[in-house]
Amino acid sequence: MNDSVQPRWRRYLGPAIICFAALIATSPQLLRGNTCGHDFDFHLVSWIDALQNWRQGILYPHWSPSSNFGAGEPRFIFYPPVSWMLGAAFGAIFPWKGVPLAITCLFFGLAGLATRALARHLLPEGPATLAGCTVIFSGYALFTAYERSDFGELAGGFWIPLLLLLILRERNPGANLWRRAFDGSTVLLAVVVAGAWLSNAPLGVMACYLLAAVALVVALTRRSWAPVVRASVAVVLGLGISSFYLIPAAVEQRWADMNQILKDPGYTVENNWLFARHANPALELHDVELFKVSVIAATMLAVALIGLLICRLRRKTLGRLDWWLPLALVPVAILFLQLPVSDFVWNLLPKMRFLQFPWRFLVVLQAPMAIFFAGAVWTDRPRPRALVAALCTCAFLFATAFAGWMFFQTCDEEDAVWAMMDVYSSGAGFTGTDEYEPPFADDSQLAMGLPPACLAASPLTPLGEGSEGAQPEWLPDQHSCQAVFPFSRSSRQPAIEHLRVDATAPGGGGLILRLRDYPAWQVRVNGQIHSALPHRTDGLIAVTLPPGKVTVTADWTTTHDVLVSRWVATISLLLLAPAAWFEYRSIRPRVS
Repeated sequence: MNDSVQPRWRRYLGPAIICFAALIATSPQLLRGNTCGHDFDFHLVSWIDALQNWRQGILYPHWSPSSNFGAGEPRFIFYPPVSWMLGAAFGAIFPWKGVPLAITCLFFGLAGLATRALARHLLPEGPATLAGCTVIFSGYALFTAYERSDFGELAGGFWIPLLLLLILRERNPGANLWRRAFDGSTVLLAVVVAGAWLSNAPLGVMACYLLAAVALVVALTRRSWAPVVRASVAVVLGLGISSFYLIPAAVEQRWADMNQILKDPGYTVENNWLFARHANPALELHDVELFKVSVIAATMLAVALIGLLICRLRRKTLGRLDWWLPLALVPVAILFLQLPVSDFVWNLLPKMRFLQFPWRFLVVLQAPMAIFFAGAVWTDRPRPRALVAALCTCAFLFATAFAGWMFFQTCDEEDAVWAMMDVYSSGAGFTGTDEYEPPFADDSQLAMGLPPACLAASPLTPLGEGSEGAQPEWLPDQHSCQAVFPFSRSSRQPAIEHLRVDATAPGGGGLILRLRDYPAWQVRVNGQIHSALPHRTDGLIAVTLPPGKVTVTADWTTTHDVLVSRWVATISLLLLAPAAWFEYRSIRPRVS
């Protein structure tokens, strides 16, 4: 039956199936509660802090106030905004326990729908819908959602298929170079590139390299520079749009210990090759995780390559060469990047080592694998087709059950959402992120339970005590503080970014603020800028006070790199308008 004569409800059947599949894939969380994967605590704290910033009128937050036991950190400068903004928005609507489930289900559904849209250019509607479901139940998607709780990278299942669709499609094949390049895809492709960077920085790196490689292959097969022009313009505009995040995150890296994470041997490319094993006892748990993801990678690569081979042996159409060939090269390239022989590539290409794990590229493999799998198993005969659908449904249910058993991370008591909310309400705060600490500081020296402001004999007076290997804790009976003072709010400005302390120091001394040192904070003592701040090992801001009554303020300032980033993002957004108009003129039918 032709699409034009199908009942209207049939048009929505495929998307409805994919949305239902996303709900099924999320069912272990519906039945067992939240899975506390590796990054779960980090994301939950980010969502709560972002919402708290919004409630104080800060639309684009910079500072996470509950990190480092209330001393804060510049988390929102360095971590891409899509996941924490989405989590904060959902947190304003749903109970916090439902937010991870809602985000996971949303990204599963979007990944399936985007893959289906890509597959419709190579396959009929039935197998295209199967491809969308396959992406949802692919091992890597379930692993990312349940074991890692990496909501930023989970968004890649949506952005990558859209990127492939927009670089592969050609709507003006007989036109000149510019009309072929700007055929209604370039502006959307720029938005996709920006979306990838704003979701997850490693995802942005992978998206740009994938776009460059696919554009070159398509340009060779079509013998036209149009794909290269489209990709180049999209990358420039996409990076420009996302520059409000990218420029500060890049420039201000020198203000934080961003290399901290790379000091762990488990986070290097060399220690994450496919099925690698290490003699180092410190990597024993790492090897267990690496074995899991290696099995997933090997399975996905085998399914993709075998599916492609079956399609070709059965002479099953996958569309034109310029569509299926770039997708066919994806699993080959990703297999190469999982092996030590590719080490020179990781060293040669800029920012490749920033990915840390070669297996991150599995997010790129998901859509091509799903398309080749669906093309290989689907048949046009009704009875075998029903059997294929039944077997695939059983396989998807098994994958969901397996993820609920193997990948699901049961929350510890202190990691449960309700327990974390109690901690947040108490103001005790949470541990910080190592790579966001000041370069001169050590997170292990930062005491828990600190007062907002502590008057001590010296700005360098140590605060808190603890046994070796344990986090120090401050208590009043330690007498490290001669007096303590609260933060006050004397204006309508948001308290998160504008702090004030009214203190009395009869003999002078040092005032230590429960606030992590960061150059964007402008500290004033009695209205005078206090720029020569001592470097404490715990990374807290401290100032020398004159005798008598003093007022100390700490205000978040807009640094030069932030101003530049806003101008670049604004100009890039303005450039989208003429590009969109030119594309509209290119695809509009001409009146003869």
